[in-house]
Amino acid sequence: MKLDQSSYMFGMILFELQDVVGKDCVSCRDSDKEVYSIDYFWIPEMWADRQKNNNITRPTADFIIHPKNADEISRILKIANNYKIPVTVWGGGSGSQGGALPVFGGIIIDTKRMDRIFDIDQKSMTVTVGTGIIMQRFEWELEKSGLSTMHDPASSNCATVGGFLANRGTGVWSTKYGKIEDMVVNMEVVLPTGEIINTLPVPKTACGPDLNQIFLGSEGTLGVITKVTLIIRHLPEVRKFRAYIFRDLATGLRVGQRLLEKNLQPTVIRLYSESETKELIKKVLGIEREGAYMVFGFDGSEEMVDLQMKCGMEIAAEEKGEDLGEELGKQWYKNRYKFFFPPYMFKLPQCFGTLDSVASYTNIQGVHDAMREVIETRYPMARFIAHFSHWFHWGAMIYARFIIDNPPEDPEEALYLHNSIWNDCLRAAIKAGGVLNEHHGIGIKLGRLVPELYGDSFIVLKQMKKMFDPNSIMNPGKMGLGI
Repeated sequence: MKLDQSSYMFGMILFELQDVVGKDCVSCRDSDKEVYSIDYFWIPEMWADRQKNNNITRPTADFIIHPKNADEISRILKIANNYKIPVTVWGGGSGSQGGALPVFGGIIIDTKRMDRIFDIDQKSMTVTVGTGIIMQRFEWELEKSGLSTMHDPASSNCATVGGFLANRGTGVWSTKYGKIEDMVVNMEVVLPTGEIINTLPVPKTACGPDLNQIFLGSEGTLGVITKVTLIIRHLPEVRKFRAYIFRDLATGLRVGQRLLEKNLQPTVIRLYSESETKELIKKVLGIEREGAYMVFGFDGSEEMVDLQMKCGMEIAAEEKGEDLGEELGKQWYKNRYKFFFPPYMFKLPQCFGTLDSVASYTNIQGVHDAMREVIETRYPMARFIAHFSHWFHWGAMIYARFIIDNPPEDPEEALYLHNSIWNDCLRAAIKAGGVLNEHHGIGIKLGRLVPELYGDSFIVLKQMKKMFDPNSIMNPGKMGLGI
């Protein structure tokens, strides 16, 4: 339903929404609509930057609503279904894929009032929390009891727990403790048609498919996750880190794979390509070396950590790494977030994108090389850097980036160039054995490529969407699922 704000029908729907959450918790102000029209996706940022001098506009919501619980969201979704109004869920607004943008107008559901910590169970080592809580505030509360989720991404200060669930987020310590989906015990979810469901009380069962995994990563297209129970851990006694320079990227990848193969349980491994070592490691950490920079670390009891570190250092020595010592390892830990914030992070007027993918150890070097070749041969105005930040027993994640210092001024030309780079790089990555994304999600940025990635199996996602959301109101235009 297309809404005209000057019509009385707009006022009638507004009243119904206000009746659910209260008059003060629904906004139609232009200033609020502006705030909810931009996340960290480069295109809406660029569009806003160029809007003054061009005849262009950004899509905005009609209503911004702040519910406090699943019951209110249920009632909102029933109203939205009745009038066929699009609904987009908004957490912290820190996403980089346009997944929370109201591209077809309608309702924005801001979840940040759902920020209650319901229960900390120190016997089962779980915590139940509302998904609107900002991750860093959540962690601070847990740390008062010497606990942590061990989910520690760079966006913790501005992203919600629900945002990480919706996009299968990854934190710094994922190599040991897993991604956010590995920490989920159970969830409360409001379905698109308004029903409130709870998944099974524990995740490891032989009782059919795990419903948690259906909603994790669905980016608000199949429902709204309102409450979650997560695994928690005791804060470690110590964390220790070691920094190295390896002669090339291939050697560093082999070291990372060996650390996992030997079951040493590293808490973190970060490997920077030769180009990123030259550009960012020098800028952020002041380390100027040729080759590929790596830091790895371990946490837990000091006795165990020292033994793990000894074994890790032996592997690095066998691969002829230059040992930069513990102090430079600590320096990376202290500065680990600087890479993602000014003045070190890329920003307008630059054009940039994070081409993160994930692949097996057999294929990961090829994924890197394929994307780099695309940039170097087809887009000479761009440069390519990469690091490898999340490691698994079977493979690793690549956090590659392209940067253009002087992109076209014309917004439509800039959009075309930006999307062309994404298409060409990710098609090359898929051909080499990678996927579209590892932890930022799909959103509108990559939705057009999802059918290519899934091939014949994409029909499963389409049918799930049709079954869960018969009126297609939930986050339309995202994840390649259409409207």
